[in-house]
Amino acid sequence: MAIVSIPEPEKQITLGISSCLLGHKVRYNGGHKRSSFCVNTLDKFFHFEPVCPEMAIGLGTPREPIRLVGQLAEASQSTEQSSSSAPDKQLQIRVVGTENSSLDVTDALAQYGRDMSDQLSHICGYILMQKSPSCGMARVKVYHENGHPLGESAPGAYARAFMESNPLLPIEEEGRLHDPILCENFFTRVYAYDRWQKTVMAEPSYAALVDFHSTHKYMIMAHYPQGYELLGQIVAKGSKANLHELLEEYLRSFMSALKRRANRKSHTNAMMHILGYVKKSVDGKERKQLLTLIEEYRQEMIPLIAPMTMLRHFIDNHGSVYIQRQTYLTPHPDQLGLRNRI
Repeated sequence: MAIVSIPEPEKQITLGISSCLLGHKVRYNGGHKRSSFCVNTLDKFFHFEPVCPEMAIGLGTPREPIRLVGQLAEASQSTEQSSSSAPDKQLQIRVVGTENSSLDVTDALAQYGRDMSDQLSHICGYILMQKSPSCGMARVKVYHENGHPLGESAPGAYARAFMESNPLLPIEEEGRLHDPILCENFFTRVYAYDRWQKTVMAEPSYAALVDFHSTHKYMIMAHYPQGYELLGQIVAKGSKANLHELLEEYLRSFMSALKRRANRKSHTNAMMHILGYVKKSVDGKERKQLLTLIEEYRQEMIPLIAPMTMLRHFIDNHGSVYIQRQTYLTPHPDQLGLRNRI
């Protein structure tokens, strides 16, 4: 029997990534945090741009560890606030050495985050190292000056500055990618962001926007059922609107919609809508089989890939060009196996 070789997927998308996740020995203790998922799976699909902000600002390795040190201060109240209302608390944070508090790298890390925002303008996503005082996306422990936990958490200084400069870029922590739903959501956004750059921003036009919106209809519906209509209202402003402002507004709302996690109810709704395009062309017995699969998926008995595979088969054979072009059918490469787990 001849062995059929499966071609390697093309690496057409670049992701930023914390260097330690690729096995680079850049940690404070000279070690790394090599991620088998990133190195053994994602490496087949993506180019990586490794970044270690602590090394970049000159801390070297091995080095003194750093941590977030902060205090809660009362935020100034407006004169309209009632004097009896409880004052808001504002968390003020610095990034300092655990042994030498005079080692303060807060501003250096923040500035490097802003600098890398410009240098990494070509990436379509970023995977950060969790719990890091520089790279943590969220939930990094904050300490009192005496070393005791403050009971608060915050993003790392570099990550905060980078995210503030790139509010629409898909960004996730490596640890959270072990959650199947968060992982699938992240890569759905990565590939959608990439398609936006290649199909709309490569040659910006109102026609390109209309086509993008049309081909992403059911993807949007699966994440945010009301989103397609809301985004449609933006598109409906028409070609007479300022194109740059129109594209900015659309992308902001589009990425916000995709950040909402699709669930079994919304996936079921999207699949039923798509089935409507071919239900008259599909044999009754086969249609019943698909409806059974969709119901089993809704009841958490099988993963999404099961009904989706059959639905795509029907669309390939009986669907119109419009429905065949829906990105929801294949939002990311099947080889990633993301829909096998949700």
